[in-house]
Amino acid sequence: MTNPFVIAIDGPAAAGKGTLALRLADHYHLPHLDTGLLYRAVGRIMAERGFDLDDGELAGQIAAALDPDDLKHPSLRGHEAGEHASRVAVHPQVRAALIAFQRDFAGRAPGAVLDGRDIGTAICPQAPVKIYVTASPEVRARRRTDELAAKGRDVDYERILAEIRQRDERDSGRSTAPLKPAEDAVILDTSDLDREGAFTAAIAIVDDKWRARRVG
Repeated sequence: MTNPFVIAIDGPAAAGKGTLALRLADHYHLPHLDTGLLYRAVGRIMAERGFDLDDGELAGQIAAALDPDDLKHPSLRGHEAGEHASRVAVHPQVRAALIAFQRDFAGRAPGAVLDGRDIGTAICPQAPVKIYVTASPEVRARRRTDELAAKGRDVDYERILAEIRQRDERDSGRSTAPLKPAEDAVILDTSDLDREGAFTAAIAIVDDKWRARRVG
């Protein structure tokens, strides 16, 4: 098998795909890329410089000039950065500037684990493993609320739930690479699973695909 073994993890915000992707990368000794950080970095730079997040041309220029060090900014994991990312991700100019980065990362041997919104559908449609991680909006809002509360943040569950629903609608309704499972993706609903349960289920999916690839 000479082609890189790519594990594509997609799904909506707060479904647990990031944590799952990191654990899979460690388990299979593969590099990991949280592709959402690319969009978060673009959104952060736009916001910090006072630029209009709805300006697709300008956002595309920022994306084209993105430096790997921009992905290390501590604020990128924050809720606000996620909202900014969702807004700039709708721009075709931004997506075009970042697709090459992602495909280059995935194309290196022995493979990689990438998580995001459209890895299996647009970035790596030929990936041998595609997992769409999801959960109900209510469960995802509770997870996000608990996460922020654990960090000492004063958060409101209903506001977080409303924002998640709005973001789902925006991500699913965008004209370019909307959020949706790839036709051959395995759906992993984590609504009733803890982290260990989700990890065990994902390992079973990947191992099954790996065996099928070896036989094929």
